[in-house]
Amino acid sequence: QVKLVESGGGLVQAGGSLRLSCAASVRTFSAYAMGWFRQAPGKEREFVSAIDRSGGRFDHADSVKGRFTIFRENAKNMVYLQMNSLNPEDTAVYYCAARSTTGWTTDRYGYDYWGPGTQVTVSS
Repeated sequence: QVKLVESGGGLVQAGGSLRLSCAASVRTFSAYAMGWFRQAPGKEREFVSAIDRSGGRFDHADSVKGRFTIFRENAKNMVYLQMNSLNPEDTAVYYCAARSTTGWTTDRYGYDYWGPGTQVTVSS
């Protein structure tokens, strides 16, 4: 069983930055690939970023490439999403997810555990 808790969301002006954190309560955090997804009102939950178990390989959705960075600290059971150059289209609830395998997937149904989410609101 894996418990995930996100933090770091909030209200920010367009062009600003936020860093989301996800704390995992699990014995072997390094056994899980991790992902970030987001869901805006009235829209499907969509892939944002993902990282493999070691942190050596990662991927980002085209909409956030060059602006967002995912990274993890296995010794602290933490995964992060650094978000720069935010725009109003990034407004959503952001979810951390864990997948008990080596590699990531962009498919939300491929993740086994989810956090409750953290709200990010970007004002214009």
